[in-house]
Amino acid sequence: MSRDVISLTIDDLSQFCKPLRSDLPQGPSHAQMQGLVAKAAGYRNYQHLRARNAPKAPADRKQVERALRCFDAQGLFEAWPARTAVQYLCVQAIWAHLPPRETLNERQISACIDEHCVLRDAARIRRTLVELKLLERNKDGSVYQRLEQPVPPEAEALIAALKARRKQSRA
Repeated sequence: MSRDVISLTIDDLSQFCKPLRSDLPQGPSHAQMQGLVAKAAGYRNYQHLRARNAPKAPADRKQVERALRCFDAQGLFEAWPARTAVQYLCVQAIWAHLPPRETLNERQISACIDEHCVLRDAARIRRTLVELKLLERNKDGSVYQRLEQPVPPEAEALIAALKARRKQSRA
């Protein structure tokens, strides 16, 4: 007998557990029932299920559109935005292209930045990356390393849009 693969999405686990619990004689408590369902789904407990399935905040499309205006048709950074929030968003798109877990000197990091910019101001971008704690430099400023950080939803959306622009411009 073959196994049936069934995809199940539960919008509200609490509401899902209530009728299950009521159908069981001398059933478990509500919290225990949620734990049982979580274990049946392959998680250690209910908290583990929640941690792994936390809803992502939607990206602020207005911010992403503002940031996209600072990039050309090939997805290269060409204009420094006036708004600080948009500056930070644009810089995160540049940060995504820096090599992870590598130490680079000032020239190398500037070359990586210039590769993705029409705007030739690597020093400003470097300083902003350090200020945002996306880039770390040693005390004398000779060595830089990308710091891994969670990417906000707006930056994810911007990076995806820029990737699509680059792909489209190559075609």
